[in-house]
Amino acid sequence: MSKTLTEVQHETVQNLEVERDSFVQPFLKWAGGKRQLLATIREYIPKSFKLYFEPFVGAGAVLFNIQPHFAVISDVNQELVNCYRIVKTRPHALIAAVRVHPINSKHFYRLRRQDRDPGLNTLTRVERAARIIYLNKTCYNGLFRVNSQGQFNVPYGKYKDPNILNEEVIKAVSKYLKTATIQISTDDFANALEGAGRGDFVYLDPPYDPLSDTSSFTGYNLMSFGREEQLRLKEVCDDLHRRGCKLLQSNSATPHIRKLYSDRSKYSIVEVEANRSINSVGTSRGKIGELLIYNNYKIDKS
Repeated sequence: MSKTLTEVQHETVQNLEVERDSFVQPFLKWAGGKRQLLATIREYIPKSFKLYFEPFVGAGAVLFNIQPHFAVISDVNQELVNCYRIVKTRPHALIAAVRVHPINSKHFYRLRRQDRDPGLNTLTRVERAARIIYLNKTCYNGLFRVNSQGQFNVPYGKYKDPNILNEEVIKAVSKYLKTATIQISTDDFANALEGAGRGDFVYLDPPYDPLSDTSSFTGYNLMSFGREEQLRLKEVCDDLHRRGCKLLQSNSATPHIRKLYSDRSKYSIVEVEANRSINSVGTSRGKIGELLIYNNYKIDKS
């Protein structure tokens, strides 16, 4: 832990050859999570790179699968980022705080209402993290969704025996985040990637381009991620390519995304199928096409 991220900018780290802890895995359910696609995604991760960047970290399935020594992770969801920070610094206090919550709808809705009154502001950072973990594991389909006022609005899930807390996972993730050099922030993706340079690896898992006009998921936070944001992301990818970064992006298989990344001198596209079980409409779940987009700095894979 003696080296900072700046000090390793020009140092190649063989991230995929270190001893991994299988208990380092997502401690939350997350819409669009990548656990089922990890084997495929891993095929497109370079064997060596300097820093690892993930500006849409979500539940962290790819981060925890790679377990890089040096990483910059970010997400605009402040409650999620608070969870990461508390898991890292106060895992035992978090475990104790989650344990006090009974599993029933009355308690669920009482916790959910805390962002509709001054109650949320009275909670400690540990209590806020415990609240999010509880709501995430007991709400309908594991969604994180807020309304136009920023209030969590997913209903109770009515699960028979939800697994709210895996203590081994929390402790293992905490150990990893403390042992490695991981910078955690709530920056916009462009700001989070300002320090990425030649030889660094960037994994991008943005809010997906909607498959239809009615399928856009805009309740993740107060800021929508529409076509203008997809275009801004593509411009950032072009800049990362010019800087010499190795990058891989997941997105939906829409004509708009295919067109954005149609320059074959920069990008290659692979289509994969994924099961999407987290959806507010049950009939909309099932296998859908997704894209893996990578640039030609991924030449050291073989």
